[in-house]
Amino acid sequence: MAQFFSIHPETPQPRLIAQAVKIIREGGVVVYPTDSCYAIGCQIGDKDAVERIRRIRQVDDKHHFTLVCRDLSELATYARVDNAQFRMIKAATPGSYTFILTATKEVPRRLQHPKRNTIGLRVPSHPVVQALLAELGEPLLSSTLQLPGEELPLNDPYEIRSLLEHQVDLILDGGYCGMEPTTVIDLHEGEPVLVRQGCGSLKPFGLED
Repeated sequence: MAQFFSIHPETPQPRLIAQAVKIIREGGVVVYPTDSCYAIGCQIGDKDAVERIRRIRQVDDKHHFTLVCRDLSELATYARVDNAQFRMIKAATPGSYTFILTATKEVPRRLQHPKRNTIGLRVPSHPVVQALLAELGEPLLSSTLQLPGEELPLNDPYEIRSLLEHQVDLILDGGYCGMEPTTVIDLHEGEPVLVRQGCGSLKPFGLED
């Protein structure tokens, strides 16, 4: 049975954040709010937790997970970023974007795209995620909370609870989130390529019509 924490979306309670991080470090799978929609995540190196997320989402081993980072310096630990890429990312973060970048050796091979050695990374602006990442001291391995057969991510924490309370360890109720996932920009070959248009503007990348 999942624990359910009602957490303030702008000033998250430190006690609840500390408890949430303890659950993550002990192998927990958590649902949490972001600046785009709800996400589901776990600790980077936890194979069992990753497989649980795959089962919940019903995705195979080719599914691109995202490393949710606290800031650009953390992002640079896990991805190779040149000066031009860094400037583009800096102009759009923190925000509702996921960037596909070439992974460094810090990223376990099983989390990288099997052919291109890439990884999705993002720096969200939501206070709850920022507090979680600060307490955890490393990125969260995450995926959009979109269940099989659904066109949109889940955004009602009580509906999430009714559907997933026996499959996850913690639900952080930060109120209703948006229902539009991040904008995904592929930067691994230098020039920005739009993979998915979501709630992040294309203006910083010159990709608008």
